[in-house]
This record gives sequence, structure tokens and C-alpha cells, in this order.
Amino acid sequence: MVTVALMIPTVAWAKEPAPGKAVTDMAPSAKSAILMDADSGTVIYQKNSNAALPPASITKIMTMLLVMEAIDEGRLKLTDKVQASEYASSMGGSQIFLEPGEEMSVEEMLKGVALASGNDASVALAEKLGGSEQQFVAMMNEKAELLGMKNTKFVNCNGLPAEGHVSSAHDIAIMSRELLKYEGITKYTGLYQDYLRKGSPKPFWLVNTNKLVRFYSGADGLKTGFTSEAKFCLSATARRDNLRLIAVVMGEPNTKTRNAEVSHLFDYAFAQYTNVPIYKKGDPIGTLSVEKGKVDRIPLTAKHSYSILLKKGDAGKGIRHELVLDPNVKAPIEIGQPIGKLVVFRGADVLTEFPVESPMAVGRAGWWTLLRRTTGHLFLSD
Repeated sequence: MVTVALMIPTVAWAKEPAPGKAVTDMAPSAKSAILMDADSGTVIYQKNSNAALPPASITKIMTMLLVMEAIDEGRLKLTDKVQASEYASSMGGSQIFLEPGEEMSVEEMLKGVALASGNDASVALAEKLGGSEQQFVAMMNEKAELLGMKNTKFVNCNGLPAEGHVSSAHDIAIMSRELLKYEGITKYTGLYQDYLRKGSPKPFWLVNTNKLVRFYSGADGLKTGFTSEAKFCLSATARRDNLRLIAVVMGEPNTKTRNAEVSHLFDYAFAQYTNVPIYKKGDPIGTLSVEKGKVDRIPLTAKHSYSILLKKGDAGKGIRHELVLDPNVKAPIEIGQPIGKLVVFRGADVLTEFPVESPMAVGRAGWWTLLRRTTGHLFLSD
């Protein structure tokens, strides 16, 4: 194994509570809840967090995640046009009232989902990306499996009531954390209001269903949900200084209680915890050697920020981290292929591990390239 050891400030680790336990019940009215550090994934508080429950419109976090992923990979552009089908336009519940055949940009549709929780906009985006809602839902479930969301099954892309359509607070926090890796998403989820169809005879006023983005300092997302079966649900995020939190509550009796309990969770964490960065996004973290590749070395940079959650005021032993890379990586390599991990220790104890993936695809080198590389090493050797 290739290891690179570095030291970071001497601080104490904020340990995750034992499953099902918490210091106090900070969300007494919720059927299920979780509070998580977005950067490290450390769970600060949980209550029945693995219970499979109807998620209502929180489902749309996965819809937005697949859209943002497609934009990041160049398969979709914010300026691409999306045409509403008859089926998309027929969606009830929360909507932006798309007419059959009406066109909007991906960005406009994304606003319609993020702010107004548009069921019609969600289906239109699903059809654009997957060809059909059914195929898009298959993509959603595939992504959920890849993320380790063990208590989730999607039946549709918008969260309208459907038999077997379930998720858990823990799974919702996982996909929320994944969505937040695309930093541009809070440009939409953090808006309090905006307009669609600007300049038309009938502009449509969007008001964010998540009122915390206006009334809680640092809040900038993510998604509300309500059905008579699911009751009032919310996956919320807020950032202050280096600390970004994710709080999920499910089955709340009303919006007032939902918002109050999420605010209480945030207040507790911001008062008690801090976040110590290991790497910032874009920082160099090491180099991967590739056997028989068109390139023999890949420079590695932090795809997102890496940090650990610490209790304020605590002192402890020195914390170190090591980049542990697979020593036998052979071409061809796919972009996003797992190649190792970043391991954080306190003493001999592993505190957390972050997966490291290849930032680029590397094809297998031809025999002539390998020969030149080999002979070059011979001439350079002592």
C-alpha cells in the first residue's frame, strides 16, 4: 500500500451516538429523524433513522441529484430545453402548471422542483434524462443502491403516494449529502422566491416551500415533503463557517413543529461542534501510479472538501490521515473507479474513511509506448 501521513491540529473526535440512542430526544414529534455533518457524514443525533417510511416530495432530492450529476458529466446542460409531455402535465399536487408541449430550460425546471416542488417539472426532467419516468426511476434505484441506501425503494420521481415507495431518514441524509457535493444546487434550493415564464402574460411566482431558507441563519436547502400518509417531512441543510449540517425529520404533525424541531437540531450542533478541514476542494492529495496505462501517473486532487467533526473545546491526541492507494492499479481505468481511500486516525483508531476515485479515464498503452517507457527507465537507471 502507498501511504502518505500528515498531521492536523490536536483535537478530540466527536463520536457518533450508539444506534437508537441520543443524549435527549431533540425531535420528539417526529416519527424518524437524523442530524448529520455533511462533510464527514458523522451522525450527531438519530431517532428511528432506519425506519422505512413514505418520504413524500423529499423523493425529489434524488431527482435533482441525477440531474446535477448529468450536468456535471456533460450529458445535460442548464440551457437545454425540456418539453412537457401530456403525462408530465397531468401530475397533480404541487406543480408549476406545465401545459402539454410547453418548453422550459433545464434550469427553469430545476427551479420549479427546488422551490415549488413541482411534480410536473420532476416528471418532465425525468423523461428528458431517462426517456421515460419508468426508466428514470430505475436510475434512481440504481443510484440508491450505489450509495448504500438500504431502506429505500422509489416507485416514482416525485413522491406522490404509491405502494412500496419508501425511504428512511438515514437514507435521505445520504442522498442529501451526495446532492450537496454539487455546490451549485444551493443556488436554487437556497432561493426564497423567483419567477418562471418571465416576460409572458402569465408569469409564475415561485415561493420556496422550505421557509427556513428565509428565517434560519445559514439555511440554504434542501427539500420539504407532505402527503396525508407521510405527514410533514423535511431534509434541511444549513452552513455556518466551516460546518454544514443536514437534518432530516419525517412524520411531523405540522409545518410549525417540523421547522421548530429542525431549528433545534441545528442550534444544538452549531453550538456544540466544529469542523476541521483535512483537504479543501481542489487541493492536491497525492499521485496514483498506473501500470500499463497511456499515462503512468495520475495527479489526485480533492474532488470535494474532506473534514472531520469535532466537539468544541475538547482536547485529545494528535489526529493524522493517510492516503491509502491500491498498489496494483492497471489500465484501463474508468473515470470514477475506486482506487483507494483517505483514512483518518486518532492514535491507532480509525475515525473515518473517505473513498478516493480516479478523476480521469486511462486507456491501456500500446506496446510501442510501453517499450519506450521501459527503455527510458533503463537509460535513466544507475
